Amino acid sequence: MDFQVVVLAGGTSKNLVPLVSKEVPKALLPVGNRPVISYVLELLELSNLKDLIVVVEGQDAAVRVGSWISGAYVDRLHVEVAAVPEDVGTAGALRAIAHHLTAKDILVVSGDIVSDVPPGAVAAAHRRHDAVVTAMLCSAPVSGPSESGSSVGKDKAKKPGHYNIIGLDPTKQFLVYIATGAELGKDIRIQKSILRAVGQMEIRSDLMDAHLYAFKRSVLQEVLDQKDTFQSLKQDVLPYLVRCQLSSEVLLNGAPQTEENGNEKASSQNNQLMLSQILANSSTPSFHELYALGPNGTTPVRRTHKCCVYIAGKSKYCVRLNSIQAFSDINRDVIGDASHLSGYAFSAQNNIIHPSAELGSKTTVGPHCMLGEGSQMGDKCSVKRSVIGRHCRIGSNVKVVNSVVMNHVTIGDGCSIQNSIICSNVQLQDRVVLKDCQVGAGFVVTAGSECKGEALAKKEK
Repeated sequence: MDFQVVVLAGGTSKNLVPLVSKEVPKALLPVGNRPVISYVLELLELSNLKDLIVVVEGQDAAVRVGSWISGAYVDRLHVEVAAVPEDVGTAGALRAIAHHLTAKDILVVSGDIVSDVPPGAVAAAHRRHDAVVTAMLCSAPVSGPSESGSSVGKDKAKKPGHYNIIGLDPTKQFLVYIATGAELGKDIRIQKSILRAVGQMEIRSDLMDAHLYAFKRSVLQEVLDQKDTFQSLKQDVLPYLVRCQLSSEVLLNGAPQTEENGNEKASSQNNQLMLSQILANSSTPSFHELYALGPNGTTPVRRTHKCCVYIAGKSKYCVRLNSIQAFSDINRDVIGDASHLSGYAFSAQNNIIHPSAELGSKTTVGPHCMLGEGSQMGDKCSVKRSVIGRHCRIGSNVKVVNSVVMNHVTIGDGCSIQNSIICSNVQLQDRVVLKDCQVGAGFVVTAGSECKGEALAKKEK
């Protein structure tokens, strides 16, 4: 489709500490025992989008992500991995690789999406409308956005004002207003000119910006060049483009021109009159066949600047791994309600136990569970709604409920793990009790410890 695809894979995201570390960048966090970025790469491959630039924050993280991709997708995808400085933001990351972007249209995908919505459908909608940007929207999680969520109990009460407010035209194809959670107060103010232009607007708070965008490259590069303070695609670039839809070409290209005679006020009134006439006639769905004012303030020119949306069906799955809570939720989903995403065949017991895994006597692994390659469990253990990684050594009388245990973890006898995340190479000595905890890579929890709602991790050097 002549789209260049950019996957923004992040780095060592602060809100995912202690799950991420220098050794495990965000893109390699395991979801159903495979790196989260693999879900995006396979989704793109299914849409026949195989020429990719994967952007990673930090040189070390880029090397790790690059070596994993080259091993896993050696003959399947053409991937260039580009390292950018840390904390540049999504817009900054694109600015840093701008010289690599040459196609007419760019598809930008977040590397932390786990979804079954085909990116090719978004690209096709973008082409059909000849839009400057097409954003994919999907149903927001029932519990509300979990951008600050952790799986610790005190966070359960959602803070108000974190919803995205999205305004759509009557055909639900065009994005005419957007306010992201960060900027929402008690009241929403919408310019009258926008309402006049669309005639009516549907305001939605149940949709989430999935962080998958198609851009017209020339417009994207112009915005990134001119607005060098813009850091976020979602909070800066997209709202700016949406606001620009109702500006004249003049405003898009810098300051409005004044008339030769210097009568700025008359010119401004003239512009307003012309604009209000145009807007008054445009309450039909053909909002985007508006006319904009020409450089002299009088000659209308055809408006070509369209911001579109692709709304995923309600039955589709689309969640971003952008918080600790989301990490737990997605791992639970891909072995549960969204098991078609895992890529694994489930047993008659509705679980996945690798043929090389060993179970002791009277040990039960329930439905919606996963036990990885080479892992061993002792006698009288119980696993419910949990993912256990590769080459783990688990003693006897161990209970694991609603948790994720990564690779090479050693768990002593009599441990109880509930609603927790245990990173790779962790050692839990005998009779450890964990509830609502995260244990960072390589940490040792001493025998008999009881922890609730804690993050345990080694200090990074």
